[in-house]
Amino acid sequence: MSSKYNSTKRRFRSSYIISLLSITLVLFVLSLFALLVLYANGISSYIKENVGFEIVMKKGVKEADILKFQKELDGKKYVKSTRYISKEEATQQLSADLGEDILQWLGDVENPLLPSIDVRFTSEYANNDSISKIEEWVLDRKNVKEVYFQKSLINSINNNVNKLGALLLLIGTVLLIMAVTLISNTVRLSVYAKRFIVRSMQLVGATREFIMKPFLKTFVIQGVIGAAISLVFLSVFLAAMMDKIPELRLLTNTGGIVTIYLSMILFGVILTGLSTFLSMRKYLDADIDQLYE
Repeated sequence: MSSKYNSTKRRFRSSYIISLLSITLVLFVLSLFALLVLYANGISSYIKENVGFEIVMKKGVKEADILKFQKELDGKKYVKSTRYISKEEATQQLSADLGEDILQWLGDVENPLLPSIDVRFTSEYANNDSISKIEEWVLDRKNVKEVYFQKSLINSINNNVNKLGALLLLIGTVLLIMAVTLISNTVRLSVYAKRFIVRSMQLVGATREFIMKPFLKTFVIQGVIGAAISLVFLSVFLAAMMDKIPELRLLTNTGGIVTIYLSMILFGVILTGLSTFLSMRKYLDADIDQLYE
């Protein structure tokens, strides 16, 4: 009798460990994908926020007027940053790029370079439609000569970002379906292994709520523990990546990472709880023949 009891106990323990490992693995893969999406969005925003245009000022415009216009630009919600490039700074930069002094090369000819303002936009406005409207407003300023930006480059960046977003959405949908299916099946199999215990409790007059409560508690705790273990693995992975690629620290979104952590715990609780409820309801309503199927 003792041997049979110990065998049953080992079987239940093995079932518990297997279901916990399954939940942990699924939540780890899901959290890893969420982290990938977070950093992909960070990289996308970083690239977009380095897209902008150069506002070339007219000849003879006073520096005070240029700085006043720059301050006006800084106050716009679509502008992330601006940088005033004086005529002298533009000359120095061009000389450095060419590898020779441009003023000596020009001789007596007047330096044709003009002062300008380099503008960088926030990521949501870094597209040709928004930039074209901003360009119209800028060109209406009396001190502005022209605006220069690379439309083809901006189009290329946005097209690639949109393709990446569509791909990540597809992969995310598939992973989510797989996660829900695997965790649901894991819980269902665990409940199936205890179906005769459920029937025995029914035969002695236990209520549905009384029978279901310990199962819900067990699997919800499994969901929390599985989520916690998966997040430990995720933290180790993230720390290793930061060590290998220090530049990732610049893209780290602390709020986004906290959201991933909380979402995984919540997802583990909701999914295991819902799966347990549905599986238990099936066996609570089953007749004796269905228990052997």
